[in-house]
Amino acid sequence: MIKKAIFIILTLQTFLLAQFQGANSDEMIELHRAGSVIIDIRTPTEWEQTGVVPGSVKIMFFDENGAYDIDKFMSELKKVVKDKNQPIILICRTANRTKTVGNFLSNDMGYKNVKELSGGITFGWINEGKKTVK
Repeated sequence: MIKKAIFIILTLQTFLLAQFQGANSDEMIELHRAGSVIIDIRTPTEWEQTGVVPGSVKIMFFDENGAYDIDKFMSELKKVVKDKNQPIILICRTANRTKTVGNFLSNDMGYKNVKELSGGITFGWINEGKKTVK
């Protein structure tokens, strides 16, 4: 019951508190060159299906059933994002899950510079002709 309540709160934040911004694929490349960490929050099955953006770090948030483990995600995130001011770019399939996770990181966890890949890997990376790696 508590997990459902947390998910509902996270989902509502997506629509009510959207404070982070999107970046298209070219902007994301430049942000990565300038030091942003790219975090791909999709599932292992999705990583295998499409590949991943070169230089991204794979840290699953929601599993195939929509379940999540915030403590595990945060533990993995803190291994690559050392400072809450460090720029982060989130990637998912179509930029739906990144809105939830981005708002959670920004509004609840205090991260100051969170963006998402607009359109996700499907519409914002692959459709723009960019290559992935397996």
